[in-house]
This record gives sequence, C-alpha cells and structure tokens, in this order.
Amino acid sequence: MNTNPKPLGIKNYGSIPHLPGSRLGPGDHACHAGQAQIATEKARDRHDEIFVQEKLDGSNVGVARLGDWVYALTRAGYKATLSPYPQHHAFARWVGQNQARFLAVLAEGERLCGEWLMQAHGTRYALWHEPFVAFDLMVGARRLPYDAFMARCAAGGFVTPQLLHRGAPLAIAAAMTALGTYGCHGALDPVEGAVWRVERDELAQPGGGSARRRQVDFLVKYVRPDKVDGCYLPEISGLPPVYNWQPD
Repeated sequence: MNTNPKPLGIKNYGSIPHLPGSRLGPGDHACHAGQAQIATEKARDRHDEIFVQEKLDGSNVGVARLGDWVYALTRAGYKATLSPYPQHHAFARWVGQNQARFLAVLAEGERLCGEWLMQAHGTRYALWHEPFVAFDLMVGARRLPYDAFMARCAAGGFVTPQLLHRGAPLAIAAAMTALGTYGCHGALDPVEGAVWRVERDELAQPGGGSARRRQVDFLVKYVRPDKVDGCYLPEISGLPPVYNWQPD
C-alpha cells in the first residue's frame, strides 16, 4: 500500500479555462480566442468533433489505481483521508465500498476523475443517482477520448455528466438552452454551466501515412455570470452544511 500522501505524485485535476462571458473566480483564466472559436463557432476541419456536457457543482475528486489498490484523491492529488473536510472522508469510505467497481474499470496508473456531490457547494441537488459523477479517465495529463471513456464508465456502472451535444461547434447560448434552468442531474438551483470537450483525429505518424488516432485536444467551460461559488459551504455561509446525499 502506498503511504505517500500524494500517491501519484501529481495533481489529480487541473483548471479548465473559461469561454468569453463566463464568470471568472479567483485563480481562473480565460481560454485562448482560437479555442473559443473552435468550440463554439467554427471547427478547423472535418477532423474536429465537439462534445458539450453539463457542468456539475461539487468537490473535484479522483480515484487512482496503483497495483491492486485504489486511492481516493482530492483535486490537489492528496489522499482524501488527509483532507480537513468531512465530505472527503465520506468519499474515501464510499470508494472503499466500491473498490471492485474501480478495479474493474482502471488499469495501473490510471485515475477516474469526477465530481463528489455529497455536499452542496453553490448548487443543491435532489440526486436521482449516486453522489459520484465521473467526467474524465486520465493517465498523467492525457485524457481518454469520449467514446472509450464512456465504455469504461458503463463497465463499472458509473454516472457521467449529461451529454447535451456532439458534432459541430455549439454556441454558448445554444448550449445553455439545451441545458435548461436545472439541467439533468436534479439541480434545485439554476445549473452552473457546461463544459466543451474538443477531440481531434490526429495523424498517427505526421508525415508518414494517412492513419489517424483520436485525441482529446482541449477543454473549455462556461459558468453563469451570476453564479456564486460555495454559497452553501459553512465556511462561507456561516450556516450548517447542506447535504445532497448522506451515507446510510
């Protein structure tokens, strides 16, 4: 068993840059203008494919496999059991209870990244599914393409964010219309926004044949300008925590 407080030695998940008009919080940054154009206006060519999914509002977490063990991680990559927050300890227990599912999905060194929705941050949910929603399967900084990711999640019975669109670029207004006020995961407050995932069929060997392989090029996101981060968290509200889900 790995005793390192950061089992992978890296951050579990980085920051997704924001599209124009998205609400920027402390430490957030805007995406490049060219990325915004590809995601929302005009693809480079027929080899681009854009996926748009609902953005969920919880705690960014991950589960990594090293040998025959799985480790519940916080966003920074530390073991969830070392977190000062009770919701992360509950996440670690839940991962332990579902270890067989994670071992069935993950290969050595892979991690399943997702949103832990046990506690309300800035959005309350009446969850109709389990509190963990997977949105990426990664090795280092590399993401598994959408179809392969979905197949893995299906094998483990994991929930994924609602797919709003797949194909050509999608304008922000169209994405928010497709999302609706409360999205598809039981939000009780106006939903936070959406994530654009741009994948591309790249030449397998540049300059050496026409064979191509699918790669995740980049992600960008849009958050409602009136969204208030963490308004239900006790350290911000001064009130008791609000739970979307409680362990049995």
